[in-house]
Amino acid sequence: MVSHFSLASPNQTFHKVDVVIAMAVYEKDRLDWVSQSIESMLAQTFTDFLYYIVVDGPIDDTCKKYLLDVAQDNSRIVLIFGKHNVGLSECMNFIIELSAEVEPRYLVRMDADDISKKHRIQTQKQFLDAHDDISVVGSALSEIDENGKIIGERKLPLSHDAIVKLLPKRCPLNHPTVMIRYDVFSKGFRYMSGLNITEDYFLWADLAADGCKFSNLESNLLLFRRVDEFYKRRGIKRSFSEFRARFYTMKKLNRFSVTNVLYAFIVLFLRSMPLKVVKLAYRVDRFLWDKLTKH
Repeated sequence: MVSHFSLASPNQTFHKVDVVIAMAVYEKDRLDWVSQSIESMLAQTFTDFLYYIVVDGPIDDTCKKYLLDVAQDNSRIVLIFGKHNVGLSECMNFIIELSAEVEPRYLVRMDADDISKKHRIQTQKQFLDAHDDISVVGSALSEIDENGKIIGERKLPLSHDAIVKLLPKRCPLNHPTVMIRYDVFSKGFRYMSGLNITEDYFLWADLAADGCKFSNLESNLLLFRRVDEFYKRRGIKRSFSEFRARFYTMKKLNRFSVTNVLYAFIVLFLRSMPLKVVKLAYRVDRFLWDKLTKH
C-alpha cells in the first residue's frame, strides 16, 4: 500500500460484495456536484456494493466535512485521504489493491461531478453476469451543463470488434460509465502509473492487446458534466497525452496505418488551438460521430 493514503476510519470492517465503486475527489470539485454524484450512487437499485472514495490531496473544509459526515452515516462508503495530489491512476490503483480483500466481481468507475442513473449498476451487472466473455462494459451518456441541463448525447460503438477497430483513433469507452470485471486486475493489469489524464485509454490498449473483450450498452446510464473546465482540461497537456496514447495503441495492436497516424496529428493540431476553436471542434466531432454511430 502507498503510505500517503490513509483510511478515514482505520478500524472499519468490510464484508464481501459483488461490486466496488471507485471515485476520486479533488480540490477543485464543487460540493454540490460531489454530493449529487455520491447520492446518485447511494440511490442505486443494486445495493450490494462498497463505495471507495479517495480524497486526492487537500480539499475545501466544507467538502471534507460533507464527506466525513456521509461516510459516517453510510457503512457502504470507504473514505480514504491522500496527503498530496497523485492523480487518478494512483488513486484507482490504490482502490484496486485495497478492495481485493472483499473479493468483488466487478469495479465501477465514477467521477465526482457526474450523476449515475439509479439502475446503472444493476443494468451493467446483469449484462456482465450474462456475458462471461466481456471484461469491460460502458454505456452511452448525456452531457449536462453546470445546472444539470442536458446539452448533448454521447454514443459509442456497441460491439467488441467496432470498439477495437476505433481504438487507435479515439477512446471508444466513456470512462466514467464503465464496469470492469475484477479478474482483469487479478491478472495484474493496472492503470499506468504517473498518468492523471487519458489513463483509461492506455488501460484499454493493454487489455485489448491481451485479448480482453469490450462492449458498450446503448442505454444512457450517466449524466456527464460538460462545462468550460472540461474544455480547458482538453488543452495542450491532454492533447499530447492522447497523442501518445494513440501511438501506444497502434504499437500494442499492430495497427499503424497512414489513416491512423494522420488522424493523430490532426487531432493534436486542433487541440492546440484557442479554447473557442477547441469547443467548436468538439461540437463538430460530436455531431459527426452521432451521425456515423448507428445503433
